[in-house]
Amino acid sequence: MGASSRYWKIWRINPASEQARHKLFLVPLAQDFYHKQLPHSQNGDVETALYAFFYNQKLEVDDKNRAVAGLCLRCYISEPILKACQKLDNLFGTEKHFTYQDLLPFVLNDDGESLMILDKSGKNQLLLDKSGQAKTASFKFFSLRVLQTYKPESQSRMSLENWAYLQTRQNPELKEFLSEFGFQHLSDWALLNRARPKQLERLSQRERHLVEVFHAVYRRDRQQQRSYQTRRCPDPTNAQQQEMVAQLQQRNVIINDSMELIKELKLVVAQLRQYDIWSHRESIEIQDPETGGYTLRTDLPYESLSELDVEQRELLEFLHEQLQLALLIAIREEVQASLSRLEKSKKYAPLAKQFIPGLKLYYGQGLALKEISSQLRMSSWDQARRILNPGELLNKIRYVTVQKLLEKILHKAKEKGLTQIPPQPDYLTTLSEQIEAFVDEEIFQKASEEIRVGKNRSMDSVYAQQLIQYLEQQ
Repeated sequence: MGASSRYWKIWRINPASEQARHKLFLVPLAQDFYHKQLPHSQNGDVETALYAFFYNQKLEVDDKNRAVAGLCLRCYISEPILKACQKLDNLFGTEKHFTYQDLLPFVLNDDGESLMILDKSGKNQLLLDKSGQAKTASFKFFSLRVLQTYKPESQSRMSLENWAYLQTRQNPELKEFLSEFGFQHLSDWALLNRARPKQLERLSQRERHLVEVFHAVYRRDRQQQRSYQTRRCPDPTNAQQQEMVAQLQQRNVIINDSMELIKELKLVVAQLRQYDIWSHRESIEIQDPETGGYTLRTDLPYESLSELDVEQRELLEFLHEQLQLALLIAIREEVQASLSRLEKSKKYAPLAKQFIPGLKLYYGQGLALKEISSQLRMSSWDQARRILNPGELLNKIRYVTVQKLLEKILHKAKEKGLTQIPPQPDYLTTLSEQIEAFVDEEIFQKASEEIRVGKNRSMDSVYAQQLIQYLEQQ
């Protein structure tokens, strides 16, 4: 497909055929608009021109022309959306229960016909009816969601194509589907048992000891049981748990009992499961047995895949993967640190046991501090605030997340020869600011907005969900 024609041809689900379940459709309205409004634009200027129409940066543009410009952009990003689904299918290898066509309904749901614009806030999708009146859209297009979240004016922006690709990979419904059908059939112990060295590199030293000891005991026994053809990995036996605790003590990793061991192992599993879903299940390169060198795989679902494209997308995936892991670690460390401070406080030690239940009520049920204080028999709203202090906890978790992500990125930059260690002060300052902005946009901006809401708050941010998941394990 020619570069320009991508603005008036759209990939859509094709319900008329069971074999070819997606098809490239011509969109005459978009084609006509492109040739009339952008006849002399170079390809690099097309996005800028279309965005000027779509975001109403030209005051004389009416709603219909805004909508058709948006339709051109929706056509353009249908291809990276499709390719992201094909890439996921390919990367998950043979151990899966889906094809990329099963992923398409979550993200390739644009009909290529409806005229859509955004309201003044840019947050709500509006549908133009036959008379040209804008009304709230009852059905939301994922393609328009991609345009809503893209920031073309940002100096550090990525291309619209890469943004669409990345947002497809991060689509919550698609991720939930993959979790359910791609990996949730693996028990915690099966996931831990098959952990590979590459995954262990992303864990702390204590967590690596836990996995290595688990392998030394559980994997050893598991391999001896192969003759029995046991399919499902059972829970570790009491004897195995005791042996693991003893081996950990030999490594100066102090775990007091089996209950504490299982709890810490499950925290490691949460990280491995996140890694398992969003890392490359199969390498993007293969080794030539004759030369020993590495070449790009030929079965990747791309018409063309330059080394620069591969590197950029690998870095993006690395960045989002490390952000999720950094957040999990920061939540665990700061919740435990806050609990420890309360337990050591002369004034609040008697109420320390209410810290975890209070956070569960705050984030899990969306209760206000006044309601929590009465449920947990605290003296006042102010006391509940001093004990739980969700704002302070969020700030501390944000700080630790930024620091851990910064460490990972600096290590990666050193590996690629992009900077020296320690880095120059100016480089470090600029990088820190960029990471903070990225972390805030991805996680903490929405998390901060949630806790500023008074009544009827909805705790559905990434931060809130990860925190709730951790609290439920306690």
